[in-house]
Amino acid sequence: MNENEQKQQGLQIELTPDKAQGEYANFAIITHSSSEFIVDFARMLPGLSKAQVRSRVILAPEHAKRLLGALQENIMRYEHQFGQIKMPEQQQGPRTIAPFGKGEA
Repeated sequence: MNENEQKQQGLQIELTPDKAQGEYANFAIITHSSSEFIVDFARMLPGLSKAQVRSRVILAPEHAKRLLGALQENIMRYEHQFGQIKMPEQQQGPRTIAPFGKGEA
């Protein structure tokens, strides 16, 4: 058994029933400073002008980059299994992941 396998076997994660329900988010705002990335996941409902933040995740820059890599890998696996994820066409201008955005804190 190599060191990586030993580490994974020793890692235990608790998922309580209330957290297992999850939170639906269709909007996110990503901000950063020199020491952290902050991701606010929000829910925007039709007819309302205000999105309600449902969860905030604060990450060290190294963890944000690891998350990016993990998302890229999982998207590749998803598309290999289920086909390409089709994105709506976006207008010219700053690149955002509509309605997701980014900024600096």
